[in-house]
Amino acid sequence: MLEFSSATSSTPDTRRATRSALDDALAGLSAGAPRLVIFHATMGHDLDVVVKTLREALPDVDVVGCSCAGVIGRDGANESMRALAMMVVAGPSTELSVVHRDGLAGESSRALSRDMAEALVARAGRPRAVLMVLPGIDVAMDEAIAGVEEVLGPDVTLFGGTAGDNMKGIATFQAVGDRVYERAGFLVGFHDDSLSLETQATHGFVPAGVELEVTKASGNRVVELDGRPAWSVYTRALGLTDAAMPADTIPPGAVGVALPPALAAEYGDSHLLRVITHRLSDGSLLMPVTCAEGTRLSLMRRDEARIFANLEVVLGQLRGRTGDRRPVAVFHTDCGARGRLMVDRVSKEEIVSQMQRALFGEVPGPWLGMYGFGEITVLGGRNVFHNYTTSLYVFTRTR
Repeated sequence: MLEFSSATSSTPDTRRATRSALDDALAGLSAGAPRLVIFHATMGHDLDVVVKTLREALPDVDVVGCSCAGVIGRDGANESMRALAMMVVAGPSTELSVVHRDGLAGESSRALSRDMAEALVARAGRPRAVLMVLPGIDVAMDEAIAGVEEVLGPDVTLFGGTAGDNMKGIATFQAVGDRVYERAGFLVGFHDDSLSLETQATHGFVPAGVELEVTKASGNRVVELDGRPAWSVYTRALGLTDAAMPADTIPPGAVGVALPPALAAEYGDSHLLRVITHRLSDGSLLMPVTCAEGTRLSLMRRDEARIFANLEVVLGQLRGRTGDRRPVAVFHTDCGARGRLMVDRVSKEEIVSQMQRALFGEVPGPWLGMYGFGEITVLGGRNVFHNYTTSLYVFTRTR
């Protein structure tokens, strides 16, 4: 059986932070050899130093990780320029598998993700759940999920999301083994048949009363909105000029696609949100999923009271599905805009504390989270890509 242990570090020096967090996480293991280290680090840390330090300490252990806007651990959230969090997984080597591919972009998302899934099955058979992390700037996540499901089937639970940066929308980074990439994705297969995974997402945004129609698009690239250059229409709808950069638009610029009534009832919100992370030189913009012409995008605004109310509903749903089984590990992907750009520190700390108390009680267990650019969470029985959500992934043991 797999065992999980997590730790965080706020030490500015990257090597010392990595070593400190690793030592703390290893100390939390009771038995079994460490097999995998998963880490998240903010942009002030040198990811090359992180992976080198981990490989020096554990040369035979798989290492995966990514950049993000902030980390979340059992001791709360940290969005400083040099924050680090990690989860160490121990147990039989047959119960974990790791694969990756480089060169991911919108047009290659499906093929490369399918290739990763095929490699995962070839290595260790069909997993029970899969952690999926891809680049945060130019990727078609609906296509990537479809590529994995072509191999593993739609009933294998995917969780994770896309890497982030310091909310500039410039570049995100992924680490696998000894290398750091800008356009790589990785899958981690969990094959332990004693584990069960429950996932849930929530955002708490409401329509702002402005709709934009996609009138020209190709894949995940939106060329025109309402018949005019997309970036210009989008920024002006936000009250900004064409000169605005993605960093100016991400916090206030959520757009939503209306959900069918049944899915909206399950979700607790009327729209599935999308973040615009990049503009191109021709005035077009990149969506994180394919976007067909004719799609209507609603500008959305956050409702802080709804954010807190929805969170309590989500925690109740998760507790209802896990019953009296205590979590053995919680993974957590939060939108970068839900950090300090959206709520103040006190509110953010209350949100994290509320989640951890609900799932673990007064003493939190292994917890690894990040503020990234997007989240993968089940909705309507299917693996779905989300933006601007808090997404929780709760592992429990069924035997």
